[in-house]
Amino acid sequence: MGIQSTLEYVDFFINLNMGKNVSLLSFVNNEKLVLKQKLEYKNLEKEPIRKGIEILEELVKEINGIGEKAVLEKYKK
Repeated sequence: MGIQSTLEYVDFFINLNMGKNVSLLSFVNNEKLVLKQKLEYKNLEKEPIRKGIEILEELVKEINGIGEKAVLEKYKK
């Protein structure tokens, strides 16, 4: 798995440049769903996927705590 930190997830989201149609929270929730589905694959390494889910869950807590705009500013390079 390529993304290994909160900063990398936020940076990836920003670089996707989806405009105002897709929120960071929506993106994070979709990514979590995809990773949870990947856990069911037999031939994939599970630990990196679990780590990604853990990072995304922490990011959701942060967004709910301080708001999406503040999170984007915090992790903006």
